[in-house]
Amino acid sequence: MTRTRLLAALVMAPVAIAAILLLSTPWVIALTAVLFLIGLWEWFDLAEIEDTLSRTVLLVVHMALMVAIVWASRTSGLGAAQAPSMVLFKIASLVGVVWWLLALLWLQRFNFASDHRTYARMFKLAAAALSVIPAWCAMAWIHAEGPIGLGGLPVGHWWLLTALAVVWAADSGAYFAGRKFGMLKLAPRVSPNKTVEGLVGGAIASVAAGVGFSMLAGATTAQLPWVALVSLVAMLFSVVGDLFESLLKRHVGVKDSGHLIPGHGGILDRIDGVLAALPVFALGKAIFEF
Repeated sequence: MTRTRLLAALVMAPVAIAAILLLSTPWVIALTAVLFLIGLWEWFDLAEIEDTLSRTVLLVVHMALMVAIVWASRTSGLGAAQAPSMVLFKIASLVGVVWWLLALLWLQRFNFASDHRTYARMFKLAAAALSVIPAWCAMAWIHAEGPIGLGGLPVGHWWLLTALAVVWAADSGAYFAGRKFGMLKLAPRVSPNKTVEGLVGGAIASVAAGVGFSMLAGATTAQLPWVALVSLVAMLFSVVGDLFESLLKRHVGVKDSGHLIPGHGGILDRIDGVLAALPVFALGKAIFEF
């Protein structure tokens, strides 16, 4: 399984990095929307929405909301290249941070919304919207930052890569540290394989990745402590996102959200931490002005 995971990562990582760095923000917004909507479709399985028509309608509603946010963010003017307003993207990102704080309370109540009734599905569908839409908005907010930086690329491209590197490093650090040293279970009822040692390994890796990649984005020496702090907090939220998806899977008795990615499960299995970390990183970046 480790070999399969590594091979899949070696294929996916260069493609993702190239897209983040080389594509314009509208293209990244569109491609990420597709990726997130695939993850949302998998979320419907975890919410036990079995009817195809219902799932399709729900997917179209979320897609329409994304389109509406982009449309409402247009700016009028005589210039040929008017930058869009990011107000709605920022508000949605803040909503996402608040939601993931509430998700911590849900994680402490394992049986909440676990009885497969209508109201349970409603809670899980609301959680899906509050996870996917804010993360997508945070991604757009970070990537759209305009000043030109390293390699003639907008600094926002480098900052989005930094934010994602924090989550990727956290996953890898936690996986290898947990396998090597893991003894103390972090949340045995929700995710038996996660350990405190893995959490520490993930924290160290994510902070190192955040600081290292932020220098490519143009972070100054004075900004690096704040980058490290935001990277650590974003990493902790990514763990919340990972645990929350594990909770949903426990409720329905499945191991993976899907089988699209060899060794990694479904799309949602790969982006669960990203969904929680991106709004936090975007908000922290704005607060500490790096």
